[in-house]
Amino acid sequence: MSIESNKTALVSKILTFSCVDGPGNRLVLFLQGCNYNCITCHNPQTINHCNHCGDCVAPCPANALSMIDNKIVWDAALCTQCDKCLGVCPSKSSPKITRYTVQQLLDLITLHQPFLSGITISGGEATLQLPFIIDLFKAIKNAENLKHLSCFIDSNGSLSQQGWQRVLPYLDGAMIDLKAWQKETHQWLVGKENHRVFRSIEQLAKHNKLYEVRLLYIPEKTDLLQEVDAVADYLAALPSDIKIRLNAFQHHGVVGEALSWDKCSKQQMEQLRGKLVSRLGREVITPSVYT
Repeated sequence: MSIESNKTALVSKILTFSCVDGPGNRLVLFLQGCNYNCITCHNPQTINHCNHCGDCVAPCPANALSMIDNKIVWDAALCTQCDKCLGVCPSKSSPKITRYTVQQLLDLITLHQPFLSGITISGGEATLQLPFIIDLFKAIKNAENLKHLSCFIDSNGSLSQQGWQRVLPYLDGAMIDLKAWQKETHQWLVGKENHRVFRSIEQLAKHNKLYEVRLLYIPEKTDLLQEVDAVADYLAALPSDIKIRLNAFQHHGVVGEALSWDKCSKQQMEQLRGKLVSRLGREVITPSVYT
């Protein structure tokens, strides 16, 4: 098995423990960069790559950012994680990006593996750095002390069928977002149509790699409630062990026009859940917290 241990990825954040990013206790890697431009994105700083404009240097209260040779340099030791740099960034990016090799992440995973059930790669859109993911998952599956860990991808579903085919041998599960039913609504909301999302869901389900489908409900904006019969028919055709999760639009982390939109209340969420459950005849997961 060929593994390039020096292959690198741009990482925006690492959580060494999470119980909400797949089954069990998971180490989560958030990769930088996304091919969607969601109006409702709650991590907009993960969309683009830093263009080194320098707007974030002066506002940093800890002097953790500097401009050297026309490049932003971040001093993690000085950083207090106040995130003021993210708030002033005009390009939906972050200066706090770290380049990790496969080997460096293997070392980190090994350090925490006694407490872990698996690894989840998220984003941004994780699959934009697919070659890195493949080598990392290969390395995990090839390591005696790590091969018991499940390897998951959290994705917007935009990866091509050929891309999924490449990672399938090393993938244990994927969580896919279906942000809108009609392609026009999806295009307006994220900047792209949703035909690839449907293909991803179907391909992953066919190979028993689809762990969860997530639906985003934005009152008066998304079309899930109006299209509930069609949505339910589609979900009913998927294997019954695939989890269906509803996400409620909230304002946390959101910037721009979506801050003026109504948040999704628990009552509205339960209304949609009830309609889906009555048609699907199976459980639909809803949020435990509304902020």
